[in-house]
This record gives sequence, C-alpha cells and structure tokens, in this order.
Amino acid sequence: MLFNISWLEWVGYVSSVLVAVSLTMSSIKKLRWYNLVGAAIFSFYGFAIQAYPVGVLNLFIVLANIYYLRGMYSVRESFKVLKVEANDPYLEYFVDFHKDQIQNFFPRFDKTLLNEAVGEGKAFTLFLLRNAVVAGVFFGVKNNQILYLHLDFVSAPYRDLKPGEFIYKQNAQLFKEAGIRQVVCNTENAEHRKYLLKMGFTEKAGGKNVYELNF
Repeated sequence: MLFNISWLEWVGYVSSVLVAVSLTMSSIKKLRWYNLVGAAIFSFYGFAIQAYPVGVLNLFIVLANIYYLRGMYSVRESFKVLKVEANDPYLEYFVDFHKDQIQNFFPRFDKTLLNEAVGEGKAFTLFLLRNAVVAGVFFGVKNNQILYLHLDFVSAPYRDLKPGEFIYKQNAQLFKEAGIRQVVCNTENAEHRKYLLKMGFTEKAGGKNVYELNF
C-alpha cells in the first residue's frame, strides 16, 4: 500500500492514465497501442474488483484495438515522391494549412525562401505521397553538391519513420541524380534531431545543432 492506496487501486489509476494518454497521440497506431495496453489493464482491474461491466467493456476495447492494429499492419502502403516547383499553388496551400505545426519543427522556415530559391534556380522540392494522398513536403536549397534542408514536414496522421526511410534510404538515387552528395539540416527541435539520427544523419563536428547526411 502506498499513500494509503492499495495496489489494486494503483492498477486502476495507471490504466486510466494510459487510456487518457492514448487520446493525445497524433499517430493512429500509437493511439491504438496505448489504448490497447490501458484497456487491458483496466479490464483486469474491472474483473479484480468484480465490476464486471467495466471488465467486459474494456476487454471488448482490447479486442477492437487488436482487430484494427492487425488491419493497419497487414495493409501494404504505397509511397511515391513527386518533384514539384517551389512556387506550386498546392505547395503554398499545404504550407499555409500546416503553418503552426511547421513552425514548431522548423521555426526558421519562411515562405519567402521558396520564392527566393525559385528565382535563383536552386530549389529542390518534393511532395511525398502516401497511398496517393499528399502526406508531406520536402524542400531544400541546392548549393553545388550540398542541399541545405529547410523543410522536411509530414502531417500528423502520417508521422512515423516510413516517410523518411522512403526518401532518405529507398530514394537516395533521387538525390544523386540531382547532383546532391550531402544534405545539411540545422534544427533545434529535440524530436526532429532524434528523427534525423534515425535517418542516418550525423551531427557535424563543431557545428551545434547541424546534422549531415552523405550519399
């Protein structure tokens, strides 16, 4: 017993917290996993205190989560990258629509960079399609063989490692064909730094918050 609360009550509190946390997940898969674990513990709690409606309901939620997760993992997803102009109207709309989230990950990004890159002929811009839906945008400015990355954004429902792996690992040839041998990204966002490291970037020696990927 801790704080005059029995271990069984703590089980109930933990399961409630997990279910609540699951509802804050932007990723549907993460939501399902957290919800599954929380509901499983809650189901145990319900049966343990003989609150059978609680136990049965949460057991049903567990089974529902398993069903949908199985469907998610069995679906074969399709990815594709499309080269677009930096002044593409839909690109401007996409950036405007997600501007708040973009500013969170890329606070230094400004739409004027798109126009400047077009004028200088140095823009390298991609749409990332996931199951034929635009899931993200990739934008950098090319200088000789180096691409300075200004935007690598994926909207919340598609935010996992798959888009990045598709661009950086499965489509490395795309960069090489464009004469790009290195991608450089400056970021101060902790979550984005972790993402870059998982994609194979390394922190530049002596360059704080600067990460490089060589092809």
